[in-house]
Amino acid sequence: MRFAFIQSHAQRWHITTMCRVLEVSRAGYYAWRARPLCARGQTNQRLTEQIKAIQEKVEYRYGSPRVRAELTARGFSVGKHRVARLMREAGVLATIPKRFHLTTDSAHEEPIAPNLLQRQFDVADHAIDQTWVADITYIPTGERWLFLAVLLDLASRRVVGWALSTRLTQELTLSALRMALLHRGARGVVHHSDRGVQYASRAYQQLLASAGCTPSMSRVGDCWDNAVAESFFATITKELLRDRTFATRDAASRALVEFIEIWYNRQRRHSALGYRTPVEYEAQRLQTT
Repeated sequence: MRFAFIQSHAQRWHITTMCRVLEVSRAGYYAWRARPLCARGQTNQRLTEQIKAIQEKVEYRYGSPRVRAELTARGFSVGKHRVARLMREAGVLATIPKRFHLTTDSAHEEPIAPNLLQRQFDVADHAIDQTWVADITYIPTGERWLFLAVLLDLASRRVVGWALSTRLTQELTLSALRMALLHRGARGVVHHSDRGVQYASRAYQQLLASAGCTPSMSRVGDCWDNAVAESFFATITKELLRDRTFATRDAASRALVEFIEIWYNRQRRHSALGYRTPVEYEAQRLQTT
């Protein structure tokens, strides 16, 4: 295993240095490398090449479960523990950065809706455009914050509405909701959010009412009541912001548009969807209804 590690990292570190640190001889390493690989070793080599190609394609955003799902889609049958081991040996693990979080302002006198969702998050418990969850986060840039509001469909985890702004205002959430209503043409949706004033405001509630939507709100200070939205923001942090600092808000905006509409909705394999993409999962569900 140590020789395999040296071989997979030979372009990063000097072989002599790795042999010294791992307490093996250079001669032993070269003798090992000269031996023909057994059948399993050859398979591991092919799998490692595929794993590296996958991680390069997805910009090292995948952990071993999604890498395994991608390998399966490419016709490889391999166990989860083997994939995790090969990823460790090849040094192509996903990177996990510091997480950012925003707590909206719930210190207001606007009416509060009851919690209708009650943490019922399973995709099988919801029809498409039956339940949306909404939340706000912020993206750090060299020009201070860029605020992001999103709505996700619980049945497919697809982002159905989103908006960006340099200020945390009521218009931010209204813009995201208008996008969702325009693109989905949905009526009678249960709309779940926290108790922030952006969601409890008269203008927002009037827009929900005009579309026949039913408001639902989390309990005070309980992020778990809106865990799907929280999970989406964690995905942004892990897969977009992990090793990147945006110099400007415009640069962050362009990256977020690509991340949401191209990567997350149409390319990223989601564990809650059987490792299908949200767009793919919606299409399959609609075909069977």
